Amino acid sequence: MRVITTIAAMHRQALRWRREGVRIGFVPTMGYLHEGHISLVRRARQLVGRGGRVVASIYVNPKQFAPTEDLAKYPRDLERDKACCAAAGVDAIFFPDDKQMYPSRAEGAYSSYVIEERLSQGMEGASRPTHFRGVATVVAKLFNIIQPDVAVFGAKDWQQAAVIRRMARDLNFPLRVVVAATLRERDGLAMSSRNAYLSSEERRQATVLWRAIELTRAAVRENGTATLRLKAQIERLIYREPAARLDYVEFFNPETLQAVAPQRGAQMALAVFIGKIRLIDNGRL
Repeated sequence: MRVITTIAAMHRQALRWRREGVRIGFVPTMGYLHEGHISLVRRARQLVGRGGRVVASIYVNPKQFAPTEDLAKYPRDLERDKACCAAAGVDAIFFPDDKQMYPSRAEGAYSSYVIEERLSQGMEGASRPTHFRGVATVVAKLFNIIQPDVAVFGAKDWQQAAVIRRMARDLNFPLRVVVAATLRERDGLAMSSRNAYLSSEERRQATVLWRAIELTRAAVRENGTATLRLKAQIERLIYREPAARLDYVEFFNPETLQAVAPQRGAQMALAVFIGKIRLIDNGRL
């Protein structure tokens, strides 16, 4: 397994593989890998086959963090990540720094961004107004650098995956975007690098996101309920946990992300602060 730190070297390697007819699978990450990330690597391997190459990027992208968010504290452990990738059969890790990804001769000189204007507006886009601009920009850059045939994203970030799919289609990237299922802990909590921030008591309370999804699914099975009434039930459930604070809960069409009533086939997403840690989750109803 190679660790590649420059765009020029990664681009050369990717173009060499493409000239040789080798399929490239790509898994973008911000590091501090867990079994959820490894499941994406396995899916990428499945899609490109034993003769293909799987690239994982590890890059904590500053452009998707607001000044008030946890960029400086985001967990990092490259040696552990390298071991995880090697064990999972990753062929190359792309590990650039900020100077590689956002070169500029003067502070603030970087000024080219990718903006998706429809799917990115609600939910995470409303709570974190510059987030998807940063996500779409860095993913577009990574697509150009790594030249993948297929890129695998996790369903836990449902809105992000929808935005990336739309961007890839609208900008004619010659690749397939695959969304793989969310992996969960035994108690239902979605696997996330941010779970490492939680104290033991906060970790216990964090399962309230999954319990909110289960409550909603049960309500829909029992012939549904009005949106406002169901949101009130979810809010009461969440605020039973002392450390929990609801950011949003929404019900929407899983393709268009347009708001719909809570019903079979709709998607539900929510964001909850557990103490200072903001967690997201979603599920099909």
